[in-house]
Amino acid sequence: MIKILFICHGNICRSPMAEYVFKDLAAKAGLSACFYVASAATSSEEIWNGVGNPVYPPARAKLAEHGIDCTGKQAVQLTRTDYDKYDYLIAMDSANVRSMYRILGGDPKGKIRRLLDFAGSGRDISDPWYTDDFEQAYRDVSEGCRALLAALREEYRL
Repeated sequence: MIKILFICHGNICRSPMAEYVFKDLAAKAGLSACFYVASAATSSEEIWNGVGNPVYPPARAKLAEHGIDCTGKQAVQLTRTDYDKYDYLIAMDSANVRSMYRILGGDPKGKIRRLLDFAGSGRDISDPWYTDDFEQAYRDVSEGCRALLAALREEYRL
């Protein structure tokens, strides 16, 4: 099983979008059993007394527009032990990558990548929490997830 962890700042917008878009793509391809997919935050801002906030309503609504349900998802924070648990640690932007290096203590196995790197783009996925552009975030996440799935299908001959 290939284990993927999507990461953004708060785990309420972009990384849950990526988690659920990727799960949806894998299911439609008949490959759900090949993957374990989750998401996490580099910060603890959306976690209170050990309980994470749910997916931000506009992000949840954008997923629902595409028939994707993220009910029950709560923000969790990335931990150092996640490095050994996952095969791929996929960041939404460069700031996430810097935070991941700090939290994880480096990347000796080359597991950390940005999502749009798989699509051949050097772009970050802008944070809709600040831009309020959930449509663009969804399009970028979808593009990256499709490219990631294609790369994994090729690499693992799925």
